[in-house]
Amino acid sequence: MTFVNISLLAGTALVALPILLHLIMRRRPTLLEFPAMRFLQKRADANKRRLRIRHWLLLALRAAVIALLALALARPSIRWSGASGSQEAPVAAVLLFDAAPHMEYRHQNQTRLDAARQLGLWLLGQLPEQSEVGVLDTRLGSAPAFQADRGAARQRVERLETVGNSQPMPVAIEQAVKLLRQSRWERKELYVFTDLSRGAWPESAAERLHRQLAAAGDLGLYVIDVGVARPTDCGLGVVRLSGEVLSNAGSLALQSDVSCVGAASTRAVDLYVLDADRKPQKRSQQSCDAAPGELRPVEFRIGGLKPGVHQGFVRLVGQDGLAADDLRYFTVVVRPAWPVLIVAPSPAAGYGLFLSEALAPAAFRKQGQARFRCDTCDLEHLDQQDLSPYAAVWLLDPTPMKPEVWKKLTDYAADGHGVGVALGRNASPIDTFNDAAAQEILAGRLLRQSRRPDGDVHLAPRDEQHPALSAFRSRAGETPWMDFPVFRYWEIERPPAGTSVVIPLSNGAPAVLERAVGRGRALTWTTPMSDPLSRRDAWNRLPDGWPFLVLANQMTGYLVGGGQSTWNYWCGQTVALPVGGGGDARRNYLLFTPDGLSFPVTADLQRRELSITATDLVGNYRVQSGGQAGVEFGFSVNYAPNQTQLDRLTSAELSAMFGPVKFRLARDRQEIDRDVNLGRVGRELFSPLIVLVALLLAAESWMANRFYRTRSKERP
Repeated sequence: MTFVNISLLAGTALVALPILLHLIMRRRPTLLEFPAMRFLQKRADANKRRLRIRHWLLLALRAAVIALLALALARPSIRWSGASGSQEAPVAAVLLFDAAPHMEYRHQNQTRLDAARQLGLWLLGQLPEQSEVGVLDTRLGSAPAFQADRGAARQRVERLETVGNSQPMPVAIEQAVKLLRQSRWERKELYVFTDLSRGAWPESAAERLHRQLAAAGDLGLYVIDVGVARPTDCGLGVVRLSGEVLSNAGSLALQSDVSCVGAASTRAVDLYVLDADRKPQKRSQQSCDAAPGELRPVEFRIGGLKPGVHQGFVRLVGQDGLAADDLRYFTVVVRPAWPVLIVAPSPAAGYGLFLSEALAPAAFRKQGQARFRCDTCDLEHLDQQDLSPYAAVWLLDPTPMKPEVWKKLTDYAADGHGVGVALGRNASPIDTFNDAAAQEILAGRLLRQSRRPDGDVHLAPRDEQHPALSAFRSRAGETPWMDFPVFRYWEIERPPAGTSVVIPLSNGAPAVLERAVGRGRALTWTTPMSDPLSRRDAWNRLPDGWPFLVLANQMTGYLVGGGQSTWNYWCGQTVALPVGGGGDARRNYLLFTPDGLSFPVTADLQRRELSITATDLVGNYRVQSGGQAGVEFGFSVNYAPNQTQLDRLTSAELSAMFGPVKFRLARDRQEIDRDVNLGRVGRELFSPLIVLVALLLAAESWMANRFYRTRSKERP
């Protein structure tokens, strides 16, 4: 127990006053011998005993009133656990601010970060003298430390800004707790300024947060809610591209979702593409009716893009509370039709008919709109074929090959290209496909042929998360794979380390497997894509429907690198861009950021990669080497979805986030002041003590009146 005014406890000495008065004013009875009254002696003795009890009870009540009044004026408080002491004793305090983009939500002409900043500056003035103060935010990579003095702490709060790569609040709280452990002061306090956005408090971090806070011991934890109880906002979701690397013969499809928090709204969505002078040109607009709790899709399609790098953005027209989720940027690379070599036993054109028509239909070839340029090569001439002009090689239903031919394909893939092998009836004898040279590129040892004459087995992609299956994501659950059965396939004995199943069959056996080969990749199909549908012993009926058309294009796009290069990143991610090798190699580049600044960056020529870590700003970046006559490309950076989420944690979810650890939630200065007082000096007993004094005074008055009234009635 502690006291705000401990000197007033001296007032309890006044308890002696009623006792002194009681002793002085006590009347001693005069002894009179009156024989006639002896029969009343017993009655008189009983009355004296009763009067004596009433006197002592009245004395006790009056003494208790004085003692409790002195105790109440001393303002005692009680803490059930932890360190106690004066409210003015120095503390170690850390002010932790959520600096995610959702803190830019504007309400009553004030952002949530502005509201947190105001409360933080006020709180700094309330901390006791000589306190250690640390000001932290959720920026990644910042080293937590106490500020040198109170003035430095104020400057740190005044300069707070939102960051695009904000880390989760539980992780930042863990860093703040570690900093508090370094302080010499016994009392430690952590103030968390947040708008309680659900995106900043991932459920997966709750258990670790429980352990860290439990290990912190006696910690005053205060969550200061600066959010808006019912925010109103419309925002754009992630922009989904049909591909980041496209052929100039194809078109670009962009998809996004409009979400709504609060009230329903009708908003327009614009698509802009930057021209040669990097000025935005509006290409399309759509209207969308947004409803709370629903995702309304919007889709754009752009055609006629010339080879090169194209950048743009999708914008939500109009203003609302949060501007950070109204813009989404994108970058795509358009290239000429990719050359693809299809290798098969003679006649190669016959074996490759289904695949070549799927990749480059005759009508598209005549109009110059085919995404791929397909050449064929008989398998027996593969050892003499120059593979360097091709972006990918397909090997269809191969017969046994010499080790040096397998090595040629392996070297080609290791140099950064893609190789696809579709095994079929010609893979015999098995031993020639299981030797060391073949296994350098195949996804495992062949075990046996498996026959399913009933046609009850078919391709069964699980989650379509592989880049080669991206076109099927929007049709999840709608692709009729069961209409294209697989009657026969090769069973794989032991896939080597690093091999993954891209598409399984409905019975769980692998249908398409992938493995890394050097800097390239190789796909192995356990069933062919070259059997004529007219054959009664065809291994499958895959080429008989549109899913094969889409799958062949997706798989080949992945092999040529169209599904592998990444030109769109989240804020804070490290960018890895491919650069030319050999004679096209350039080492020095100039990076232009969205805010107009530029600085040099250096490429790793051995890895043929340009690594960029300065991605703190959202927008379209540009990379240049050699001036206007040199090379130029770029990439885009966007906020991650959780960085702009405005859905708030409920009270139950917040309690579950902290678990058994006690915390106090405040929303304004009065609540903060109340909670801090409770945390530092405990719960004050002034109010209940004053109530008890009033009750005792009432009891004393009632007893005194009853006592004196009784005496007056007893007098003769």
